[in-house]
Amino acid sequence: MVRRGAPQLMRSPDMPTTRTLAAKLLLPDGAAPQARWLLLGRAMRALVDGYVAILLPVYLLALGADAWQVGLLSTATLLGSALTTLAVGTWGHRVDSRRLLLAAGLLMAATGVGFAGLSAYWPLLLIAFVGTLNPGSGDVSVFLPLEQARLAHAAQGEARTVLFARYSIAGAMFAALGALAAGLPDWLRQHAGVGELAALRGMFLLYAAVGFGVWLLYRHLPHAHEIEQSPAAPLGPSRPTVIKLAALFSIDAFAGGLVINALLALWLFQRFHLPPATVGLFFFCAGLLATASLLVAPRVARRIGLLNTMVFTHIPSSIFLMLAACAPTAHLALGLLLGRAALSQMDVPTRNAYVMAVVTPPERTAAASFTAVPRSLAAALGPTLAGVLLGTGWPALPLLACGALKIAYDLGLLATFRRVRLPQ
Repeated sequence: MVRRGAPQLMRSPDMPTTRTLAAKLLLPDGAAPQARWLLLGRAMRALVDGYVAILLPVYLLALGADAWQVGLLSTATLLGSALTTLAVGTWGHRVDSRRLLLAAGLLMAATGVGFAGLSAYWPLLLIAFVGTLNPGSGDVSVFLPLEQARLAHAAQGEARTVLFARYSIAGAMFAALGALAAGLPDWLRQHAGVGELAALRGMFLLYAAVGFGVWLLYRHLPHAHEIEQSPAAPLGPSRPTVIKLAALFSIDAFAGGLVINALLALWLFQRFHLPPATVGLFFFCAGLLATASLLVAPRVARRIGLLNTMVFTHIPSSIFLMLAACAPTAHLALGLLLGRAALSQMDVPTRNAYVMAVVTPPERTAAASFTAVPRSLAAALGPTLAGVLLGTGWPALPLLACGALKIAYDLGLLATFRRVRLPQ
């Protein structure tokens, strides 16, 4: 018997559900469903990283730290991330990456709680060393090699490049949104009567809550034995190629360490006396430009190749940075830095895809770690040096050195790998 009443819509078996449509928006054609959890996790982490990089120097200065101590803590963060990533590359193939990602989520939560609850500099330095704090624009935490290896197994060929681009887009877009939140402590102080330190501590508690949310999210990931992938292995036949890439990436990373977001924000505070809300708005706009460039990166790579995309978008961005170091006004400096932002991130998805393409599938986890570790170690040297220079009257030198070294890296990368043909 047919019930009377409102007509019922019958869904065809081929009609996509809301969940399927959402997955299609996140994932390129041919990508495995597990990748959507990795993209969502990257977005969540980037959201809080976006404001932490700006508020970290504000918080440390409010606690009585100096500019060189801001740089030293940033160095400790990058150095700790490098050692953790090295351990993942050396022994991580023996453990299910899902378990390691869950542990990283809990470590992120503990990092936020530690920063919110402590005031003394040396305990904060220790937490920065062992935790997941990210003082820069790119991801340098232990999450990176684990997520990249899973993404590499989730797609092949051009779909892999697009997937890495969307991974980078998720990071850039949500880091930009997070940067807007850097003005929230000032708003709470002016409109809600909340003290500056209390408001800043609340932002770190939010960081901890997001870390716990990432842990909940990654519980949806399948175990390694439940997905089709080659078993992970340490580096073997691809070792010489990975060593060359790691050496070149180290030059780039050392240069980037001189102007990580926390120190670039400190430079803007000191050079032009800009308030945190204005600096946050700048990083928001820079993040939007970076996101737009990441959308274009796969198309550019399709036309001129991964290597050429890495090199010929990176060099102009370094020139913009060097010009910004000498800019006489805040408006000109910010305009040049926005020009840099529009180009500087196009090499990120192409670089990740390039590394995954030139090594054998079983070596991908190890390759991701062993190219990430030297980057983190080299980047760790930059912030302390830049902090000292900022504190001793040489504010333009870190930006000039960063631009020059990055151009040298790009030329070296092109000279070394221009004749290498990718298997796909």
